[in-house]
Amino acid sequence: MINPHLPLVFHPNYSFSFDQNHRFVMSKFANLKTYLSQQGYIRDNIHQGPIGDYKPLELVHCEDYVYQLFHNQLSTKEMRRIGLPWSKQLMARTFTAPLGTYLTANLALQHGIACHLAGGTHHAHYDFGSGYCMVNDLAYTATRLINEQKVRNILIFDLDVHQGDGTAAMLQHNPYVFTCSIHCEKNFPFRKQRSDLDIGLPIGMNDKDYLNIVKQTLNELLEQVNPDLVLYDAGVDIWQHDGLGKLDISWQGIEQRDHSVIKICQKKRVPVATVIGGGYDSDHLRLAKRHAIVVEQAAKF
Repeated sequence: MINPHLPLVFHPNYSFSFDQNHRFVMSKFANLKTYLSQQGYIRDNIHQGPIGDYKPLELVHCEDYVYQLFHNQLSTKEMRRIGLPWSKQLMARTFTAPLGTYLTANLALQHGIACHLAGGTHHAHYDFGSGYCMVNDLAYTATRLINEQKVRNILIFDLDVHQGDGTAAMLQHNPYVFTCSIHCEKNFPFRKQRSDLDIGLPIGMNDKDYLNIVKQTLNELLEQVNPDLVLYDAGVDIWQHDGLGKLDISWQGIEQRDHSVIKICQKKRVPVATVIGGGYDSDHLRLAKRHAIVVEQAAKF
């Protein structure tokens, strides 16, 4: 049964006119919202955060970095490391999305669960961007919630196929945020950072072994950390046919993963806010349907 009351967060500037052949599918955010609407998951449950600029992100990022990024003053080398061509539209969505993740987290604290139709830019570091990530919405949201004393502690549970290196590095000295990354070890980024817990998976891991690791790890962390909130990066680049994946996880495996994560959090009465993370596919509509899995599973609760 579809629950049309699940809080969803989206902003129209998440997608804009962009190179259709680029590895990063900028249309996936709008396609995701359209697909969810067609499937009946969207009624009056869409929430829209404010348009952002660089100032709020100074909370966790170097002031010079976010200023130069926003005003197109980074070097060619620095932009090449990010992997996206600068534009005003890109800056609008880049600095709006973290405010969307923050809103999602607040809605999760109110309702028990909420889903952001974007987010998971975990490769962004304190003073540089990397891997299609320019600012780190997870680090921003966690830090702001802690500073505002809305929560005592947070678990960031990152299941993107790539290690959340930026998140790990930015939060390594924050005792109130526990970072966990379960990722393919022999994959980007090739210079890993140290999360509070890293689990590197071998190339080609299948559903059964993967799901056992995810469920066991989350159960143990909820007991150990006892978080007031879980920020869940539900990256779908673990899929066996993803362009940048290297794992052998089926579509059904992703469904089971997301269902299990949300079910465990709900059973422990821990609010969970989800972000979509990474996913790469030349079939843009199929990619949107993959990203919809976490919402479909969340709606069951």
